[in-house]
Amino acid sequence: MNILRQLLEREGSSGLAFLKRHSLARWAPIPLRLIVGYGFMEHGFAKLSKGPEAFAAIMHAIGVPAPHLMAWLTILTELICGLAILLGAFVPLVSVPMAILLFVAIFTVHLPYGFSSIKLMSVTSGRAQFGPPGYECDLLYLACLVALVFGGSGPMAIDDYLRKKLQSFRTPNSRNVTEQSENNGILQPLSRNPRPFSWPRI
Repeated sequence: MNILRQLLEREGSSGLAFLKRHSLARWAPIPLRLIVGYGFMEHGFAKLSKGPEAFAAIMHAIGVPAPHLMAWLTILTELICGLAILLGAFVPLVSVPMAILLFVAIFTVHLPYGFSSIKLMSVTSGRAQFGPPGYECDLLYLACLVALVFGGSGPMAIDDYLRKKLQSFRTPNSRNVTEQSENNGILQPLSRNPRPFSWPRI
């Protein structure tokens, strides 16, 4: 009896642990949304504060066509799409231009410098000197976007609110009413279109 009781208690505790893990797992997308959304918006604000012309000159130096137009498109993408990710709004849609920016950054800027984004070269006068960053951070952003697209935006997201509203519209308001058959006692659904009553013929 004691062994059986211990087994039952163990199964119950494991079930509670599973429920706790499941309830906590639904909040996992929120840190991803915060870091990706804030990160993109921060890069957009940094480019905007230095002036779009300065960023357009950088785009021209690396051979990007129409540098002024692409500079503004990059800044607006980082600001608008970053805010959308932060709010959990239209995540699969806004992830496409964000992923394009990341791939362009990898192949035009970071790829020649290798994988690592943090390269400590030396420490001079108590200050760390770093080398040019690689594509590590770009891959991390891409991994977060993939996780959000396939795993969902999580709670406290506009996508979650829209999904629930759509489900409420699809759910029928009326339910089938059941009645108990007098012959065999089986519950049978009432017909939605009952036949009209007619007096028996004599």
